[in-house]
Amino acid sequence: MSKRVLLLAATTGYQTRMFADEAQRMGLDLVLATDRCHVLEDPWGDSAVPVRFEDPAAGIESLIEYGPFDGVVAVGDRPALVAAQAAVALGLPFSPPSAVLAAHNKFLAREHFRKAGMLTPRYRLVADSSDRASAYPCVLKPLTLSGSRGIIRANNELEFVEAFARIMKLLESEKATSLQVEDFIPGREYALDGLVTGGRLQVLALFDKPDPLDGPFFEETIYVTPSCEPAEIQQAIFETTQRAVVALGLTQGPIHAEMRVNESGVWMLEVAARPIGGLCSRVLQFGPKASLEHIVLRHALGEDVRDTRLAPGSHGVMMIPIPSAGVYAGVEGVDAARRLDGIEDIVITAKEGQTLVPLPEGASYLGFIFARAESADGVTLALRESHSRLRFHLSKALPVVR
Repeated sequence: MSKRVLLLAATTGYQTRMFADEAQRMGLDLVLATDRCHVLEDPWGDSAVPVRFEDPAAGIESLIEYGPFDGVVAVGDRPALVAAQAAVALGLPFSPPSAVLAAHNKFLAREHFRKAGMLTPRYRLVADSSDRASAYPCVLKPLTLSGSRGIIRANNELEFVEAFARIMKLLESEKATSLQVEDFIPGREYALDGLVTGGRLQVLALFDKPDPLDGPFFEETIYVTPSCEPAEIQQAIFETTQRAVVALGLTQGPIHAEMRVNESGVWMLEVAARPIGGLCSRVLQFGPKASLEHIVLRHALGEDVRDTRLAPGSHGVMMIPIPSAGVYAGVEGVDAARRLDGIEDIVITAKEGQTLVPLPEGASYLGFIFARAESADGVTLALRESHSRLRFHLSKALPVVR
């Protein structure tokens, strides 16, 4: 009999389909649960179990009826919290809901890191733009948005007031009453993907971010792995991430962590209780020809994946940024950009007619470029050259008539 895995996701997207495809290759029975109304009869034709993420109790009760399950996986931050709650009800291994909530909330995470004695900038909650920062530059952050969305650097009081108003407008539908303000942390930024088993971290990949992320917005573009940093810096990142995992109380499942490094040491930005998002996971290939989804599913089933190693060479992905707001009208140069040495694939995810919004308000990219080469420099150059060949066309969006 096939083993059954429960997958929690906000919607049916690229990453969800990658998990579904991998589960099929592995002969697993994957049951999808997404954030939707239970009244509608399978509106997207994916046979997903409806779970309202704002009030998941009823949906989790229905999941018990769909069980038993052998493992649970989540795609995204909010799904991870629901997955933690469902895991308790289903008796499955996963990090505790309290730990996943702390990982998802920037203020709670900072509190846990500070209490654990980790490097932490000055931070506090601010409910009004008249309550200014104690020092500049500072960074204003929504508490629960991900992917750098809504994060703005302010260098003075005027920029602080403008940033505060801009973020609160973005959060109108979230009914947020406060933002987090913290000192800007200079330094190089990195990302780490790993698995936690019994509270112990297994590093799968450490990514360098070649582009400086100094603001005013913090749009991520290029990830390259393995890291080119000296062994002592990499080890310091690994050890600090392990401390952060323990501080938050994460015990089981994949994580995606972000950190900065400067002369003072490693500053943890966040540890999300989920794997890397979107199509980015395609950059990670493990021998022999195993995807990140394959490794995460095996881990969720309790299998031993400690021998997991990245495939040889350097691997990179560029998340193609949205240059300006507008309606997507197409792209030229994809074939030429794809033929460049080192480029594995280019996936344009924007759809014609789609209204696109850049950061800090936006929450998407134009697409993804994937590259492999013998060196990190080769990967980075291939990604930049490929991106330079693309010509995106965006038309101005018509104003909303009220």
